[in-house]
Amino acid sequence: MQIFLGITGASGAPYAARLLQTLSASGAEIGVCLSDAGVQVCATELYGDISLPREAVTERLVDGLDGVTVVGLRDYSTPYASGSARVDGYIVCPCSMSTAASIAAGAMANLVHRAASVALKEERKLVLVPRESPLSTIHLENLLRLRRAGATIVFAAPGFYHAPQTIDDLVNFVVARCLDQLGIDQTLVSRWGQ
Repeated sequence: MQIFLGITGASGAPYAARLLQTLSASGAEIGVCLSDAGVQVCATELYGDISLPREAVTERLVDGLDGVTVVGLRDYSTPYASGSARVDGYIVCPCSMSTAASIAAGAMANLVHRAASVALKEERKLVLVPRESPLSTIHLENLLRLRRAGATIVFAAPGFYHAPQTIDDLVNFVVARCLDQLGIDQTLVSRWGQ
């Protein structure tokens, strides 16, 4: 399975890191692309140092993972920039409201926006994982516009019915919902009734 993962500047880097790990473990081929703000959020939330350069953040993020290719934010030669390439699913996790607005407007200032636009125009699976709160009317209208265009919106809002004991359990809940939407088997969280 070929998956594009965009990581943008909303809080929620632990979701992105766990998603990348589980996608790699599933045997998927993943192209990962970080926005500039996504690099800062990962540096802060995962490594505790906002001053880490892009290269250090991406090296740490993909260290030891199989099937992962880091693609440049403005590398339009990558397959993820074209509808003629076969890509099974696209996910932006976390998805900032700026990114959601750009995708909803059809603006393509970087590869994350372009890949999401390709997913929509080709009617492929696009999963967006926003974590903003509270939401303004503008945010809600952009998300509704994206949903109507075919995107799936999975809020980074963990459930509690699985009796989480750790932050990892909460992260796993959201990541499991993302994997379900991509059609990838997961064992992170047991299913209701099991």
